[in-house]
Formats: sequence, structure tokens, C-alpha cells
Amino acid sequence: MNRRIGLIVPSSNTTMETEIPELLRRYAEEHADFTATFHASRARLHTVDAESLAKMVDDGERCAAEVGDAQVDVVGYACLVAVMAQGNGAHVGIEERLQKVLSESRSAEAKMTSSAGALVRTLLELGLRRVAIVAPYMPQLTSLVVGYLEDAGISVADSVSLSVADNCEVGRLDPENLLDHVKRLDTSEVDGVVLSACVQMPSLPAVQRAQDTLGLPVVTAATATTREILLALGLEPRVRDAGAALAGT
Repeated sequence: MNRRIGLIVPSSNTTMETEIPELLRRYAEEHADFTATFHASRARLHTVDAESLAKMVDDGERCAAEVGDAQVDVVGYACLVAVMAQGNGAHVGIEERLQKVLSESRSAEAKMTSSAGALVRTLLELGLRRVAIVAPYMPQLTSLVVGYLEDAGISVADSVSLSVADNCEVGRLDPENLLDHVKRLDTSEVDGVVLSACVQMPSLPAVQRAQDTLGLPVVTAATATTREILLALGLEPRVRDAGAALAGT
């Protein structure tokens, strides 16, 4: 049976529409009866700053209605920091609001998740209560993400900020460099690592290698979102070479 996956992404995002399909392609390799198509709506975002992020969130209902027209089975709202910038715990209300839009659309049965909510829930479900993170943001936005996670009960022992403000440039970062960035983290007393606390920073080629090198569970915004997409479809979140979030339930 073909599953229709809806995505709401920043207009400048170039990563989620590549990493999530790749992860689900790997899933399909192990499950001959699974196929998926992807249907996206875009909200304008160029620079990762508080004002731009707030405008993007305001555009979310339009995007949800648009993907709802495609009679999708699940929708991922794929901008982590845009949601987190709206205040601690904001993913709960935003997911509920967008779920209501879907319930009134041609995708009335579709389930809604967000990358912000998916990351929080995945870390808690995996028991990763103390983590270190790599983020592409300016330091003040990384601090916002740290505060958001800590409000949700997840302690952040250390973080690295790459200080890239232009969202398109974030998408051009080389995932191979993440292995070097991880070496800058103090992981001596953590339960796991968030290798990419951003849906735009490419990380998939490095996830499993980082986990194998560190000997610690490694999660990214993209793998957490894919986990919740699979769970929403009633499927086991198990995908090869994708780190802890997709190692199964």
C-alpha cells in the first residue's frame, strides 16, 4: 500500500525532502509492501532569526491545509527551531492547531507531528535524559534550543554552535564535518548525542558512524521526525544505518 507523506518545510530548506525520503527508501528495502510518496508545502524563511521564525510559524495553517488537499496519511512539520522559538513546550499547541486544520481538510484522518515535538519525545522515549548537541545556529538560538530541551526534562551537558545564520548555507554544510564537531563536545557523562539539532543541517551520512565511534546513542532532528512518521503509520521505526531513533521500539 502506498503511503502519502506530507511535509511542511521552510522555503529555504533543502534537507528534509532528501533525508526523510532516503530513510523511508531504506525502510522500503526491507518491506516489499511499503511505498511512499512525498507532498510538501513551503513557508517563507531565509534568515534564521526570531522575527523570521515567528512569521514562518504563522504560515503553518496555510501549509497544513495545502498538504491536506493531497489526502495524506501523516504530516511532518519540519522546522525545529521555528517551533521552539515560540516558547517552551510550544510544539504541543502548534501540533494541536495544525491537527485541527488537517481534521477539517481532505486528510481528516492524517496524524500531525513536528520535528520539535519528535525530538523531545524521541529523547524521552529512548531514556536520553542528558545529552550533548551540535547545532548550526548562532549561539543565542542554540541557547534557546538548550532551554527548550531542559524545560522538557532533558539536560544538555554541552553544545556546539556553528554560527550559520543563512538557512541555505546551513543546507550546504558538509555532514562529514560533523564527526569533527562531535569531538569538540564533552560526552563523558551524557546518555546520548543530538548530532543535528536542526532539520536543515545535513547529517544522515554521519549518524551511524558517529554512534559507532562514540559508543553512545545518536539522534538527529531528521531521524526523530522519521521515527514519528513511521509510528503514526503504525509501523516499527527500524531503519538500517540511522542511529538510535530508528533502531526499533
